[in-house]
Formats: sequence, C-alpha cells, structure tokens
Amino acid sequence: MAVQIKRIYEKVTEDDGVRVLVDRVWPRGVSKEKAQLDHWMKEVAPSNELRKWFGHDPEKYETFKKRYKEELKSGDQAEQLAELKQLTKAHDKHILLLYAAKDEEHNQAKVLKEILDHQ
Repeated sequence: MAVQIKRIYEKVTEDDGVRVLVDRVWPRGVSKEKAQLDHWMKEVAPSNELRKWFGHDPEKYETFKKRYKEELKSGDQAEQLAELKQLTKAHDKHILLLYAAKDEEHNQAKVLKEILDHQ
C-alpha cells in the first residue's frame, strides 16, 4: 500500500487510515472536530520563508521540491520527518497526508508522499 494524500476539505472516509495534517498553518474554516486528525505535524511542513517564496506557483515547483528536501535534512523538520517515517512504518503505509492547498499537484504533501513511498 502506498501513502495517500488528500485535501483536508474533502470528506473523511473509513479508508483514510491515520490522518496526518502536514501544514504549518491551521487550515481556514476547518474545526478540529471536523478535521478528525490523528496527528498535526506542522514542523515537517516547509518553512514560512520557503512557503511564501513558492506561493504554489507551478513554475517554481521543481525548485521548491529541491529546497524543501534540503530543509528536511536538519533541525525540527528532520526530527519530525523521522517521526512521520516511523508512523508510516508502524501503520504499514496506511497513512493519509492532509494539506490545505488548492493545487493538488504542486504541494508539500506530494513531496512527502514521494519520500515516504521510497523508504
């Protein structure tokens, strides 16, 4: 089974598995009850500086992806990525990474999924 990703605004389903929000900022208009999260791993998200620079511009995605992977190699981000990897192994990849971005193709959850699927 591969790690799944979904916008946090989509309906919660039985197949979701362990629900993990991977945004640094809480998503607008979503209550904690409605989110039904198992974990909020905000430290694994891109830094505010990188997030603002990227601005979900598809033309910047490849550079964003490289910079984000570099960020994930140190500090709090590296620690939380290690936790996320452990969680993924413990649940046999039955993990759902949640994000708020409107762009479903160019976001940090896609990068994290790629990393987790190849561990």
